Amino acid sequence: MNKAILIQHIVEKLTVDISLYLKAASAARAEATHEQSKAENKYDTRGLEASYLARGQARQVGELEASIQQIRTMTQRPFSTESPIDLGAYVETERRGILSAYLLAPRAGGTEVTVEGQEVMVITPQSPLGRQLIGHRQGDSVKIDLAGRSETHRIHRVS
Repeated sequence: MNKAILIQHIVEKLTVDISLYLKAASAARAEATHEQSKAENKYDTRGLEASYLARGQARQVGELEASIQQIRTMTQRPFSTESPIDLGAYVETERRGILSAYLLAPRAGGTEVTVEGQEVMVITPQSPLGRQLIGHRQGDSVKIDLAGRSETHRIHRVS
């Protein structure tokens, strides 16, 4: 997997997400200030709720912009089969015969992109899987506890 292309796809996906949040924030802001959103009584909170929504969406835009910046500047060093997994590693795990691909990044956890026919999910060191993978090497097995279940993932590839 070419990490430069992978990172480019992630940045493009986050950029699309930013534009969606900007449109949604604009619509919520318009709703909050619209004449019909004026409170009719003390229990009518439509305008207030719309302003909270606009503020939250604007905050999300800031988070996405920070994610793009950190992912763009993330060190793209190559990892060998003997290298311990760390930030910037592309990792493939195998669980019950199914391969899953991840990029360990400082932010944007949960973002999914498809590159060269491979679906890749961004994970962070704070995620359960990210915490378990850091420091391990290709060929190691890690036990992940999710939703009260324990599953074993074998590290198939690190680059």
